[in-house]
Amino acid sequence: MDTITNALGRAGNYLATIEIADFVDIIIVAFLIYRIVWFIRKSSFINLAKGLILVLAALWASEFFGLIMINYLLRKAVELGMIALVILFQPELRRLLERMGSTLNTNIGSSGTNMSRAISEVALACGDMAVTKTGALLVFERNSSLSPIIATGSVINADVNAQLIKNLFFKNSPLHDGAVVIRDGRIEAAACILPLSRNQNLSFDLGTRHRAGLGMSEETDAVVVIVSEERGDISLAVKSTLKRHLSTGQLASELSKELIHEEKKDKKTGLWESVLHFFRPVAENSEDENESKSE
Repeated sequence: MDTITNALGRAGNYLATIEIADFVDIIIVAFLIYRIVWFIRKSSFINLAKGLILVLAALWASEFFGLIMINYLLRKAVELGMIALVILFQPELRRLLERMGSTLNTNIGSSGTNMSRAISEVALACGDMAVTKTGALLVFERNSSLSPIIATGSVINADVNAQLIKNLFFKNSPLHDGAVVIRDGRIEAAACILPLSRNQNLSFDLGTRHRAGLGMSEETDAVVVIVSEERGDISLAVKSTLKRHLSTGQLASELSKELIHEEKKDKKTGLWESVLHFFRPVAENSEDENESKSE
């Protein structure tokens, strides 16, 4: 009984010395640990993480039992392993840093009028291309710079026009392969090469265009419109989520919500809201994507 009383007394003394800064420190560390665990689970290196835990456990055991040589070798392995982890996780780390930068950036380059006109022209062109089953891939740039993607294609620098878009994706056009990038309400480039999605759980009926659109939405905050050449379906890839079987009206509504309403919201967003947005977990796959997996 006395032991329990003494323990409670010491715990009370510790609690009495805790200040507000200590609570903030504990909350931040706990949240960072949660984010690291979430990041590992969402990445493809879960088995690597398990191996790292085993190495750290072996390192602790070798130090506890006084195994000097094994402890020395494990320490050197951990030092070299940190460099190897940076190399292995390079795509994920780059994506994380880009997300950090994009949440603190404000996209103020295009006016609402230009973007509204661009959305209307894209929806009109996609509706026509869906009827003729003309494959298309259009990328709307937001906060994440797409200059490296633009560099892979041919510079157009023209107003968004439905006829021009249909000509660019016409099967006999030299620029029909690849993606059209729209920046600030204007067509910046065509025939651009996009990164493919690394999601291994995608439906087998999704072709290269859909995988490229998803890959773009996974690595940047861009909004990607896809028109299927096989089925004539219109899809939208945004925030690692694929929304399929859209009508032209639904496409225009979704684009307006993502490109105009979100832009106005970003202009009113302060530093605190940006920080909260960065720490908010990425949205899971939507019902539309789950539906695509079951098809």
